[in-house]
Amino acid sequence: MPALPAPDYPVDVRARLEADAKEVIARYPGARSALLPLLHLVQAEEGHVTRTGIRFCAELLDLTTAEVTAVSTFYSMYRRKASGDYQVGVCTNTLCAVMGGDAIFEDLKEYLGVGNGETTEDGAVTLEHIECNAACDFAPVVMVNWEFFDNQTPRSARQLVDDLRAGRSVEPTRGAPLCTFKDTARMLAGFPDERPGAVEATGGAGAASLIGLRLAKGEAVPGRGADHVIAPRATTDGPSDGTGGEPPSGHPADEPPAGHPSSHDAPQQTSASDDQHPAGPTAEEGE
Repeated sequence: MPALPAPDYPVDVRARLEADAKEVIARYPGARSALLPLLHLVQAEEGHVTRTGIRFCAELLDLTTAEVTAVSTFYSMYRRKASGDYQVGVCTNTLCAVMGGDAIFEDLKEYLGVGNGETTEDGAVTLEHIECNAACDFAPVVMVNWEFFDNQTPRSARQLVDDLRAGRSVEPTRGAPLCTFKDTARMLAGFPDERPGAVEATGGAGAASLIGLRLAKGEAVPGRGADHVIAPRATTDGPSDGTGGEPPSGHPADEPPAGHPSSHDAPQQTSASDDQHPAGPTAEEGE
């Protein structure tokens, strides 16, 4: 067991962090709600959440160190040990994996000589596999300090980590210019990015990710013309077959072919509805 209690920050560091922490706490009606951003704040100081950082958060929010530790170990964005200036995360969720994410991750482990969650000897890069980055239409995706690097390959990923370790300028595919992990943590604590042009730099999701939103809003379907919109689903009037009268393509001008039910929620034959092929005894409710 480590020696208790954890050591305090140096006086000047403590004073600076307390001033920042009070600004964060003032944003919330209850001080306890400020715990997540305060953990990012102490992470911005040392690059991971230390015992000293946990003690600091506990004292300011009138919590126990056990309560703060429980939260800091629950969320994967809080680091439990010293890590690199650049967190290189390779998405290995389903789509990125089959598009090459698994190959990128295995190649980088061998190339950098580190395992998952480990840091290179120079302290520059921490490699990890991460779950979905919500950028499936740009798969496979690599993130560095939560900024997107889209459509990667093992070769481009190697070049990326080489540039990071050499201190060369690296520009994300989308989003703000790259900064260190500590700087990113401070922004996640709720403090503004004061770098010139950083706020204006942005990059939204791709067209494939946004199609569902556009259809839900009744907007034109990309590539199908401005008149191709999804008709609102009927809820009361409609044919007796239960389709609600919605054409299968979603286009208002299309007529559903005879006997073709809606693909959304068409009634299907079941053991309860098909008396010629019963599956077994039916309960009273099913009758």
